[in-house]
Amino acid sequence: MTENEAPTKPAGPPQDLKDMNVLVSLCKQRGFVFPSSEVYGGINACWDYGPLGIELKRNVKERWWRAMCDRDDIEGLDAAILMHPRVWEASGHVAGFVDPLVDCKECKSRFRADKIDPEKLKANVCPNCGKKGALTEPRNFNLMFKTHMGALEDSSAIVYLRPETAQGIYVNFLNVQQSSRQKIPFGIAQIGKAFRNEITPGNFIFRTREFEQMEMQYFVKPGTDMEWFEKWKAMRIQWHYDNGLRKEKLRFHQHAGGELAHYAKAAFDIEYEFPIGWSELEGVHNRTDFDLGRHQEFSGKNLQYFDEAAKEKYVPYIVETSVGCDRALLAVLCDSYRFDGDRTWFQMHPALSPYKVAVFPLMKKGGMSEYAEKLHTDLKKHFRCTTDDAGSIGKRYRRQDEIGTPFCVTVDFDTIEKHTVTLRHRDTMETIGGRVPVEKLVDVIRDQIENWGR
Repeated sequence: MTENEAPTKPAGPPQDLKDMNVLVSLCKQRGFVFPSSEVYGGINACWDYGPLGIELKRNVKERWWRAMCDRDDIEGLDAAILMHPRVWEASGHVAGFVDPLVDCKECKSRFRADKIDPEKLKANVCPNCGKKGALTEPRNFNLMFKTHMGALEDSSAIVYLRPETAQGIYVNFLNVQQSSRQKIPFGIAQIGKAFRNEITPGNFIFRTREFEQMEMQYFVKPGTDMEWFEKWKAMRIQWHYDNGLRKEKLRFHQHAGGELAHYAKAAFDIEYEFPIGWSELEGVHNRTDFDLGRHQEFSGKNLQYFDEAAKEKYVPYIVETSVGCDRALLAVLCDSYRFDGDRTWFQMHPALSPYKVAVFPLMKKGGMSEYAEKLHTDLKKHFRCTTDDAGSIGKRYRRQDEIGTPFCVTVDFDTIEKHTVTLRHRDTMETIGGRVPVEKLVDVIRDQIENWGR
């Protein structure tokens, strides 16, 4: 194999991710996600996004935002994290946002009572150490973080870090509707931080105490709610397909019986098969008029919508779509991870890849480094890209494969003489279109991204 050749592709099929710890290690090594405050020993269930992680996260958010706000019937919002305490009383979070908590007096482990096997809970057996009679009685634990606003730290100064972004949308319903002159049906979309003092966080960035939500609340006329509910179910799972997630790894789970929230008329989770098993990725809920009705009751403000065409007033029903940005990102990493015994790569959609293109000089001599740097500068005007001149071409390909870069451009002797380059495809490890003229490179890469998977 010469220095300009890529390693041959193994005959066997690549393996998927089986162990989340493998992903955690790779994400730290390559600059996707770091343990928060690691120099001090870290802090449980908090993570920092590194240079590549924040690019991937930005791409996930951008894809979601465009899917929502490129529509004429959806407006954007960025509500404050700190809100009036009455908001959380009206929403039911102060009284009802609780998990049943039990502790083991023997091994000091802490559990959610509703997640312990019912037989073990009934027999009072710790699921960790197996000690019988060691569990405390279940007690309610509110998941909201409390803080104080102002100079005094008394009960009158208590505010909460929001446990969800949806309430900021509900209390701004009329502000957005009237200022944008939207007519029912229409939606309000928001991306923002939320905080939950989870009892049992874990599984990397799947369940954390600080996370980012991407939520859209769609306001509809009562009686049309189930029609819109079904439409949004279809649109939301299609979004995950469009991001490259494999269809066999996605499914709907319907909430029924005691699982269905008291305010909901219908609810489905979009679940993804993570290495930890099938788990919620996104929720689609028919919340009826519960939320606006509660805020109307607690605030004393009229939150009805006046339908000019029908000459009637009503409190709109709400169809909610809610996806955790961190979970969506984790699903992309898990779904795109590949290992064939010789090579590790992220086979993610190029629209999500932190870098779209990497530019390599074959050698540092003969004007190739200077040419590659100029080409890199030109490509940066169109794509997020990087460059690398350390080690053999094969090793440089490997490094880019491990961070999901879909295309690698190599500047060699023919580039200097004929102004053509090789363009290597990450997943096939093959050259695209023979030698590509430099003046056509941007168009070829853009066409590859736009027609990915077709």
